[in-house]
Parts: sequence; structure tokens; C-alpha cells
Amino acid sequence: MAIDAGSTHVRLRLSTLDRRLLYSSLHPLPRSHYSISPEISSVVASAVAEALVNTEQEWGRLHGMVIALPTRVVGPEGDTVATQQDVIYSNFTPPAGIDVLLMNNVNCSAVAEYHYGVAKGRQTFAFLQVGVKVGLGLMLNGQVLQGVNGATGEVGHIAYPFGPGMKPVAGEVERYIGTEAFLARVRTAWPATSGNPPASTYELLTRAGEGDETALSHVESHAEDIGAVIATCVSVIDPGLVVLGGGYGASPLLRPKVEEVVKRLAFPVEITTSTLASEATVLGAERLAAERALLSMLKATS
Repeated sequence: MAIDAGSTHVRLRLSTLDRRLLYSSLHPLPRSHYSISPEISSVVASAVAEALVNTEQEWGRLHGMVIALPTRVVGPEGDTVATQQDVIYSNFTPPAGIDVLLMNNVNCSAVAEYHYGVAKGRQTFAFLQVGVKVGLGLMLNGQVLQGVNGATGEVGHIAYPFGPGMKPVAGEVERYIGTEAFLARVRTAWPATSGNPPASTYELLTRAGEGDETALSHVESHAEDIGAVIATCVSVIDPGLVVLGGGYGASPLLRPKVEEVVKRLAFPVEITTSTLASEATVLGAERLAAERALLSMLKATS
């Protein structure tokens, strides 16, 4: 069982070890969340209960579960209080006897891109998610890097801004680049002559795709900011390939301006857009769950 406990939704896939889909569900959240919360935990509990009710006997028993979280994740020896990852269990209790692995959601997306997406065959690359939150999954020599504090790729935590009289603030990049803050800036700056401001980034992208000059100018401005963040990452990790993803980041409208900015500010790197869309995180979690369950079964029979 793979669960994407995201900032805006909970997505679930129940599959066989060879990835044959048995059951799936999508549960939108009433509001967006910057971190894991008891409300997300409650929705996860409902989604799992619903999946188990719909499980058919011939499918066999459940062997493992991976839950992708919108937060950094550490192992049992790490500071789980600081990561808040255990909040997922505030209203959710895993089925008895089931091994549960918690994983950062962007890292799961990177796993999916590596096995099924545009990064297939690339041993080293970066996956940048841009949505309510901003995060980066780094694949190095075929392995996702997580770091001592589970913080590898936490680009949203970059201190910003820099300048005379300014003091950098931790996490300011995410608060500025994230879609909620971006949409708030768009709505504030939207001219009355252009009609009502967009109610969502989806509407903004739709208008931009239809040729609305005001919408397009905001999308390109945001893409320039995203390009600057990517350029910073490229200057540090030199991944060779950056995959743009997330609810907003996967829009093909962003790529041209992002490429232009990164080319001007950083080392040579290929920029491409995810083709897995909103399924990336849960597909990566599914892959990890299958691998973990298979390894457990092999150990049990050895």
C-alpha cells in the first residue's frame, strides 16, 4: 500500500508486488497544509480503512506500506520530534503487523522519475517540486540522498533574502516561491482592466495558456524566480538533469523561462518537465513499498 499524504490531498494505491494496481483512491483536503497535521492523519486513516474494506480475499494479505510525507523524514535514531513526522500517527493506527516506512514525498517522486519517468536511465539527477511547498529530490548514482537530518534537497529552507540591511530568514524561499504566496502576489498586483484575478494557480495557468498577457507575465516572472532557485542548486550539486514537477511546477509554460535563467546563471544542465504529473509521489512510494515487502518476504523464507 502506497500513500501520498500530501499538502492538498491524500492519494492511495494498493498494488501487487509487480505493480498491478488493485485499488486506488483520492481524497482532497479541505485546506492546504505546510506540514503534516492531525487533519492529514485523519484523512489517511479514512483512506486506509476504505481500502481495506474494498480488499478482496484473493489478493492475499497486505505485506507493507509506505507513506510519503510533506516533511523531512529521519530514522528511529533521529529527532522525530523536530521533523514532526510522527504526527501522521496522531489519528491513524497502521494495521496490526504491517511494516510502515515513512518517506519524504519529493524523494518518492524522484524514485518514480528514475524508474518510470523522464529521468529513466539517468543515474544522477534532481527533481524539483513546486506546489504549495517547494522541495528537491536528489538521485546520485541511482540512490536517493536523504542526509543525516533527512534534509537533503530541502531547498525551501534556504535562507533568503540577501542584501544590505536584510537578514536572511530560514525557510523564506519556500514561503516566497510556494504557490499560495505566489497567488497572493498575483491577486494583489492584478490590474482591474484585466478582469477578475485568478482564483487558483490552475486558473492562472489556463489563462496564460490561452494567451492572456497579464497571466503570462506573472507565470514568466515566477518561472524566473524558480530558475534562480534551480541555478543555486545546480551550482552546488551539478546534477546534469533537473526534472520540474509538482502541482504547479509540471506546467510546460514554466520550462522556457526556467531554462533561460538557469543557462544564464549556472553550469550546463538539462531542464525537462515531469510526465508523471500528480501520480509521481504515490508511484515512487509504491515502488519503495514493493521493494521493501519483497525483501522482507525473502528474509522470512531464508
